[in-house]
Amino acid sequence: MMSAEDAALVSAGTHPDPFSVLGLHRRDGYQTVTVFMPGATRVEILDSQDGNCITELNPFDGYGDIFSARVGQGRKPFAYRLRVTKTNSQFIIEDPYRFGPVLGDLDEHLISEGAHLNLWKVLGAHVMTCDKVAGTHFAVWAPNARRVSVVGAFNEWDGRRHVMRRRGASGVWEIFAPGIGEGDIYKFELISATGDLLPLKSDPLGFGAEHPPATASVVRRLDGYDWQDASWMESRRQRHSKDQPISIYEVHLGSWRRVPEDGNRPLSYLDHATQLVTYAQQMGFTHIELMPISEFPFDGSWGYQPIGLFAPTVRFGNVTEFRQLVDACHAAELGLILDWVPGHFPTDPHGLARFDGTPIYEHADPREGFHPDWNTFVYNLGRLEVANFLAANAQYWLAEHHVDGLRVDAVASMLYRDYSRQPGGWIPNKDGGRENLEAIAFLRRVNSLVYGNVPGIMTMAEESTAFPQVCGMADQGGLGFGFKWNMGWMNDTLIYFSQDPVYRKYSHDKITFGLSYAFSENFILPISHDEVVHGKNSMLRKMPGDHATRFANLRAYYAFMWGHPGKKLLFMGCEFAQENEWTHNGSLDWHLLGNNLHHGMQRLVRDLNRLYRTQPSLYQRDCDPRGFAWVEAESADDSVFAWIRWGESGTVPILVVCNLTPVERQRHIGVPVSGCWDELLNTDASIYGGGNRGNQGAVQSDTIAASGYPHALNLTLPPLSVLYFGLRNRA
Repeated sequence: MMSAEDAALVSAGTHPDPFSVLGLHRRDGYQTVTVFMPGATRVEILDSQDGNCITELNPFDGYGDIFSARVGQGRKPFAYRLRVTKTNSQFIIEDPYRFGPVLGDLDEHLISEGAHLNLWKVLGAHVMTCDKVAGTHFAVWAPNARRVSVVGAFNEWDGRRHVMRRRGASGVWEIFAPGIGEGDIYKFELISATGDLLPLKSDPLGFGAEHPPATASVVRRLDGYDWQDASWMESRRQRHSKDQPISIYEVHLGSWRRVPEDGNRPLSYLDHATQLVTYAQQMGFTHIELMPISEFPFDGSWGYQPIGLFAPTVRFGNVTEFRQLVDACHAAELGLILDWVPGHFPTDPHGLARFDGTPIYEHADPREGFHPDWNTFVYNLGRLEVANFLAANAQYWLAEHHVDGLRVDAVASMLYRDYSRQPGGWIPNKDGGRENLEAIAFLRRVNSLVYGNVPGIMTMAEESTAFPQVCGMADQGGLGFGFKWNMGWMNDTLIYFSQDPVYRKYSHDKITFGLSYAFSENFILPISHDEVVHGKNSMLRKMPGDHATRFANLRAYYAFMWGHPGKKLLFMGCEFAQENEWTHNGSLDWHLLGNNLHHGMQRLVRDLNRLYRTQPSLYQRDCDPRGFAWVEAESADDSVFAWIRWGESGTVPILVVCNLTPVERQRHIGVPVSGCWDELLNTDASIYGGGNRGNQGAVQSDTIAASGYPHALNLTLPPLSVLYFGLRNRA
């Protein structure tokens, strides 16, 4: 029978290996069953086959919550159940300590090596059947814990009841908990190596969570979803090529649109699957990019301080409903991109912070492990298990949820050890440099992994420095990203367009300089949420001049952007010139579309997307210097710019002409080919809110040399306007 010492440890919840003393064991030639059942007055063993009572267990002397009895001398191990009587109830349950391990030796080995590419399939909570009994298998990594338990309403949040089995040197703990299934709420209770009871922890690999501010994890199944997007999945590799049109609509799901009639609640995943998807499709975007939806505790972080990296936030629905949103995007021929945050995590006590009482996910030294900008912890990417946890998370979203791409947040903060740190406040790398060699290796690994294992996806880096080869091949010294946000272009051009036009001639290089490096990476031109918050003003209010002039400036800026080499990204609300700064806890000001100027701006963005997608010269060579040629780059005094966009052989060249002063100009603009050039788009058109000045739809070239070309178009350039011309097909 159990020793008094073991009984004391079990009752206190501090036994180092409860599986060695609880459940069914052969002792001294007898089969013995021992159970820990606080609050029980009687416990009986039932045969699982016929339900008959085999015997009643006896309370252990001195420990009334432990029951034990011999069940036969020669009897082989058998399946049994427990009939438990308490003061006012009786119920039949399965004993979790009669089930053996679920994880295999190979799983344990791969986890220890940091090489388990499908980590989410073995850690976390998985509904399954074990020995013909339905339940949930729980597994968690906590290498320095003295004890780990899964707790919930199913065991009255008593950490002594479902103490988990330690799996050797891997640091993983596991238990099969019968009777627990879809929708059950749980957390992990841990005792540190020093004997301290830690705050209850959410599951790092949980697939579901309670509604914030509640912080428990929720058992959710991943199996059984019937995907309807086979056609999209087969075609997306081609769609994501750098010679294809990519125009991204960035969205914060909590504030895109709300329902005033229902307490001003945000739309659900299913609401977005119809309303957002239809809108983005009608506006001509190719992709929707969601600000982070991995579960996060604080709304004001916008998701950039996540805790549940494997759980789509419950704010908008469950896992199945999120997948329905993905399916709806694909049915509408829209890709879905997620913002992904592998650089840092919040300090909330229920999260990863000092998860087992020690800094296993974060660096121990705050000079490496604490981020001064965001007051968050920094992942220890040099630890194999941590790097594997994050790499598996990247693959999880792409493989399990058919997400089409990941935009990796704050890459610059990951690449440099001294990022936002004062002298003496950071630790050099092993070679004495500032580069974070572990983060560089991690990013290369992630990109190699997801591009190699999930066909057709793409990754994008939000990277604001001149770090080389962000889009270079990982096995050739690059980081392996598909695309990079062009932060330099964004900063320079916003400075230019925010100036009063009278001063723009002094900042002429803010427009031209970007072309000196435009093809060094596969760039995306981003006008993101970061540009319309924290006192930076909305895009409209960044523009100079009176109300109408601001609209003209913004129309010109968008047309300049769509005509410039690079893929496009625009934050929600910017497409109709939201007046106010973006706020995460309200809706976009959709009522503004009742005004002609706002409606005209929306129509312009829609037409820019249409033109971009239908004119190959505007996208085929976005990342190729052969696709761009200056026509007019030196007219600083007039703030006039002109260039040609070239596609592959046989495509129509596109001439883009910008007049960025409030003065109408008549100019000869050189063109490489004679003929009739159709005016494809004019931001001064009345349908966009302009004065309807222009060139009557087309211009015939003159044999007049201009800008180094043998032919020229005699053009009327309306004030603060951008015009697109396409050579008419002479066939």
